[in-house]
Amino acid sequence: MRLLTALFVGAVTMSNSASVPAQTPAPPCASPEHHAFDFWIGEWNVHGANGKLAGTNSIKREIGGCVLHERYDTGRGYSGESFNIYDAPRKVWHQTWVDSGGLLLLLEGGLKEGKMILEGQTVSSDAKVTKHRITWTPNADGSVRQHWESTNGAGLWSTAFDGSYTKK
Repeated sequence: MRLLTALFVGAVTMSNSASVPAQTPAPPCASPEHHAFDFWIGEWNVHGANGKLAGTNSIKREIGGCVLHERYDTGRGYSGESFNIYDAPRKVWHQTWVDSGGLLLLLEGGLKEGKMILEGQTVSSDAKVTKHRITWTPNADGSVRQHWESTNGAGLWSTAFDGSYTKK
């Protein structure tokens, strides 16, 4: 009798749990904030302010859709890569940039008025601090402007690079 009771209770429990739909958790990087920099995804030709080709850039969503991975190459011996991720607990975008010249640049910020603005600093071997601010602006024609500003020895901002990204 106990065996029949146990089988009956087990069958009822299984039938009740089968009628409850399983809840699938949302992907970890699916929020709108995680996609605020998606306008930069693509295969790009990058032109400097003078209109000349400065290089090519490939930006892809990778690592489970959580990371934007950038690969930049001038075709003249200089290249660099960055990893970009939205840090949800801190509500900030983070970029780690490394290049063939040995530069490590850590930037943080976020979307402001439709522009991605990331800031950071580097310290030279003689302990001089240079601040950096890079702004990516999506344009109506699908291109993206990248404006990189840095401070000089007096702490004044100047343009380090002003480029236009156009789809290949």
